[in-house]
Amino acid sequence: MKKLKLLLFSGFTAAAVAGQNVNKIKFGDVTEKDFASKVYSIDTNASAVIISDIGSSKIEGNNKGWFSLVFKRHTRVHILKKNGYDISTVFIKLYSDNDDDEEKLDKVRAVTYNLENGKVVESKLEVKTGLFKEKIDKNWSAKKFTLPNVKEGCIIEFEYTIISDFLPNLQPWKYQGEYPRLWSEYNLSLPDFLGYVFLTQGYKKYDVEESKNKLETYQVIGNRSAGGSGISPQVMKHFIVSSNVVNYHWVMKNVKALKEENFTSAINNHIAKIEFQLVEYREPLEERKWIEDWPKVAKDMMKMEYFGQQITRDNLWVKDLTTPIKNVSVNKSELARKIYTYVRDNFTCIDHSDKWMRQSLKNLIKTRKGNVAEINLLLTAMLLNEDIDASPVLLSTRSHGFVYSAYPLLHQYNYVVTRAVIDGKTFFLDASEPQMGFGRLPLRCYNDEARVISESAELVTLSADSLTETKYTTVFLVNDEKGNLVGSMNQTPGYYESLELRERIREQGKEQLQKDIQKDFGTEAAISNFGIDSLQQYDEVLGIHYDFDLKGDKEDIIYFNPMFGEGYKENLFKSAERLYPVEMPFTMDETYNLQMEVPQGYVVDELPKSIMVKLNVENQGMFEYRVSQSGNNISFRSRVKISRAYFLPEEYEMLREFFNLVVKKQAEQIVFKKKN
Repeated sequence: MKKLKLLLFSGFTAAAVAGQNVNKIKFGDVTEKDFASKVYSIDTNASAVIISDIGSSKIEGNNKGWFSLVFKRHTRVHILKKNGYDISTVFIKLYSDNDDDEEKLDKVRAVTYNLENGKVVESKLEVKTGLFKEKIDKNWSAKKFTLPNVKEGCIIEFEYTIISDFLPNLQPWKYQGEYPRLWSEYNLSLPDFLGYVFLTQGYKKYDVEESKNKLETYQVIGNRSAGGSGISPQVMKHFIVSSNVVNYHWVMKNVKALKEENFTSAINNHIAKIEFQLVEYREPLEERKWIEDWPKVAKDMMKMEYFGQQITRDNLWVKDLTTPIKNVSVNKSELARKIYTYVRDNFTCIDHSDKWMRQSLKNLIKTRKGNVAEINLLLTAMLLNEDIDASPVLLSTRSHGFVYSAYPLLHQYNYVVTRAVIDGKTFFLDASEPQMGFGRLPLRCYNDEARVISESAELVTLSADSLTETKYTTVFLVNDEKGNLVGSMNQTPGYYESLELRERIREQGKEQLQKDIQKDFGTEAAISNFGIDSLQQYDEVLGIHYDFDLKGDKEDIIYFNPMFGEGYKENLFKSAERLYPVEMPFTMDETYNLQMEVPQGYVVDELPKSIMVKLNVENQGMFEYRVSQSGNNISFRSRVKISRAYFLPEEYEMLREFFNLVVKKQAEQIVFKKKN
């Protein structure tokens, strides 16, 4: 499967893996022996190693007439270098609602241990003065503390408890992160009357995975309305619930750090972790669904003031916007393009990460500035006003993370685009990008599964595999009457490279691009007749063309690279090992052709060997390198094609070796020597 994500339900059971499944580390039990390791085999370059990280969550009856989540965490870290000092600052996120109910942080302890003259010296955090609160947004804040007296080689240890009355906020657990972990453990006790979906991801298996059943009794004290308690139609001050409880125990040992590398959507997509989503209350509680299905959620969103209501109501001012456009359009296809162009060119996006409107569309018309949801909902409204089939599409951008599309977990989404169906053809549109062509989306949108917010709530796939960047370069090189090599270059970059070049030209000017190309050629070349085609035709790729002269001293031997700087100078994949998939933003097909005359007064002394290499047996990639001589002419062709954008960790070495070959081969040179 493409993403190693599993949906597990609270009825899950598993047997323990044979071997040690209990961590015996106790708070404060630090001796001089614990300082012995200066490096750890799991990562000899690590700045810090998490020795032990243990969390637990359970449900308890409270004195407010309901239930609470109690989460405890105990962590011990060996800090080896100064670069690891940042782990000594701890952030603890806490939730609050509009009724001033908030999660409570309790029982904070934090100690730094240093080995001085063979003895362990403790430095304790003064919680009353060392704990600080930071506001994140209207619902979230963070308690922060930094452990005292942190030095290279020290050991830090902290523990805390969070008590939450918000049952949907069952604490997740990350088994992996920036630093290696020798032991990472999570324990969870869940009664059968609360149903959660378990959302797991990662590429490392549990070393311990077990569950046990036990009958427990929960005592709840305090006043609570009947609708809130779900126990009885009458107000209750005290009740007792007995339930089967499943105690889960998950452990991962020797978990390597996960650091972001090239071609990664978001590192958080790949760390080993488990999250939870409250689904329902079950008997003996009053049964209640916490997650609706997508059609119900989509229907509700279209009624929301800050989403669909703005585009479904009768907006006379939308008609005022579209009337001038409609008068010059001959059909729906042309009209849709003109509406899209109008919105794209007249409104500025100031926030590319929002799924909700923060102002009315009417106000957006006045300010001409808005977030991505506002701009694309305006586009949707204008299309609908002209009877063009259009709907908002909810998605998560690549950097925001993957979604679990089976469940309408709206917090996982952060972006809105428009889907239009015209004459039987489907177009996805994003008017928040100033130079984006009709029917194109920014690369950040291609993050697999998205959801159309309509009556059917259709699932759509926006896959990087559906995109191919096709680049074609042709070079002609001949001898002029003075015996110098002169040439011409014609190039059509792929669409997204064209988009980057347009932005670069917009910011720096076309002249600067010419200077940069001249610089790549070196001081012994002169560029002339520089031109760029289709610069303002945003639906099209660019066409770049120019002439050049190669000047310089005529040595006895000339080493000539036929790629003219267009080849891969270094491997795209540098790391020797990769623990998570390669996620390229698109597939690729790059072709480079050269036709040249042998320099006047020279002969070919050596030609590189031609090769043809397949990436794998499925032929999902290939590298072609062909060079030949016919009389005084040399023909050269290089082609690199990758027809998949996603590669599993076990395929990484194959991909890395493939590009090693490409880099090495494209660096080879033709050798010319003077005629005798």
